[in-house]
Amino acid sequence: MPYALDTPQGAAELAESLLPQLGNRWLHTQAVAARAQEAAAAVPEADRDLLVAAAWLHDIGYAPELRETRFHPLDGARHLESLGAPARLVRLVAHHSGAVYEAEQRGLSAELAVYERENSPVLDALILADMTTGPAGQPFDFDTRIDEILVRYEPGSEVHNAISNARPYLQAAVERTLGRMAHQPM
Repeated sequence: MPYALDTPQGAAELAESLLPQLGNRWLHTQAVAARAQEAAAAVPEADRDLLVAAAWLHDIGYAPELRETRFHPLDGARHLESLGAPARLVRLVAHHSGAVYEAEQRGLSAELAVYERENSPVLDALILADMTTGPAGQPFDFDTRIDEILVRYEPGSEVHNAISNARPYLQAAVERTLGRMAHQPM
């Protein structure tokens, strides 16, 4: 394995090998990783590098050479798995930001279910990092980010429907993470 994928440095190197040609996607990824670093206090110390690594890798499935299903959480998870990445990292990428809701819209629920979704502070913090970062890396609050997605994707589209259905789940994860961050010593 050329990268220590569950470390922030190794994950950043892999992401940088796949995403810069995607412009805004690369800007978004860098900002999500920075936001995950800010949110790391909300997860157990032993999981902080994993959180940041997952943030670097959450959108690698958009890389043209990895697109098999055209569902980026699944394509990214499959690629990481093929590289021998740790199973937990693979599962976090597979399930970032309510992927189960979009998998349902795309008829890919069974394929995504191969990767067990964890309910943890790490997944919550990954959701916060993604759902408070705009498409070009802008800092957004949760509602602004959701509204931006709903405007960008046509009503009735798979993404629009998935985000609409996932909104309560995503909001709860963001709120849990913000609560955990607020209770950390300065």
